[in-house]
Amino acid sequence: MEHTLLKELEKIARDAGAAIMAIYQSEDFDVQLKGDDSPLTKADLAAHQVIVDGLRKLNVQYPIISEESADIDWELRKHWHRYWLVDPLDGTKEFIKRNGEFTVNIALIERGQPILGVVYAPDLDAMYIGERDKGARLNGEAITVCHESPQTLRVVGSRSHASQETTDWLEQLGKPYEMVPMGSSLKICLVAEGKADVYPRLGPTSEWDTAAAHAVLTAAGGSVTTVDGEPLLYNQKESFLNPYFIARP
Repeated sequence: MEHTLLKELEKIARDAGAAIMAIYQSEDFDVQLKGDDSPLTKADLAAHQVIVDGLRKLNVQYPIISEESADIDWELRKHWHRYWLVDPLDGTKEFIKRNGEFTVNIALIERGQPILGVVYAPDLDAMYIGERDKGARLNGEAITVCHESPQTLRVVGSRSHASQETTDWLEQLGKPYEMVPMGSSLKICLVAEGKADVYPRLGPTSEWDTAAAHAVLTAAGGSVTTVDGEPLLYNQKESFLNPYFIARP
């Protein structure tokens, strides 16, 4: 990617983060429930608008799928070879809890694989960027996964979506482990920066939840696969739901 494009994407993410924080610091989240009972706030919609407007002003133009505008016919999008995949506010439950563990996610997908990802946590002012074959960075500093085999596994897991299946999977490893609770796509980013050894997600997620952090982890030397060891791919089926997956170094 051109250096100028990366800078523009970083600015879009920061602008979306600023829109989120303006609402985060107010008293009016205006929480609604979507059809799947997941929460939606003013911040989700404000960040969505900032990101879509920003991407449409770039010199390179690709289709956009955002969590807040994902009603795109499969017969159309299945022919897309490159497109933007966006979650304007990942971790809405963490946003509502005011624990700071929420992110802006922007990914560029090419033939099913995330080749560029920007993950910005505005309350933490943490900017992760990963680009295929170019490496990953956190606030400008290079990051890589931890390839050492620890005696006790650091297992990152969701604060809001505990899973008995995850517990069962971990027990089958036959190795001591400690849980590192975290919200949003920051879970995958912790593996990317070497602060966690594995993130098993044996529960529901959508493609926009994972794509940007997936790109960061891949660029940092890690991988995201299904539980059967197959690569986690995007826009390969009508549903946006991911299969269960494992993120690891």
